[in-house]
Amino acid sequence: MATWEDFQKLDIRVGRVLEAQDFPEARKPAYRLVIDFGPLGVKKSSAQITDRYSKEDLVGRLVAAVVNFPPKQIGPFVSEVLVLGAMAEGGVVLLAPDEAVEPGTPIA
Repeated sequence: MATWEDFQKLDIRVGRVLEAQDFPEARKPAYRLVIDFGPLGVKKSSAQITDRYSKEDLVGRLVAAVVNFPPKQIGPFVSEVLVLGAMAEGGVVLLAPDEAVEPGTPIA
């Protein structure tokens, strides 16, 4: 079992998607996302969310992401954050606040 201390080690923040591009080099269909995390800056992520979301639907959208994992090399791309979603039938459903909050807001 994970402990409360394990959970507290994760830095989960709200970000706003600035760009969404195809990622044809990925083994599984994915987008390359550029996400604004306010005071933490702009970060990149690879996200396997093409089944449910179009690139146009993602731009401007708020998402939740773990921002303190080490960067991960995915083909020619370095993913800096892990965008969070629920594993649902028909593809990943992104997790996001149900009201507008500023980019960089921590998730508790």
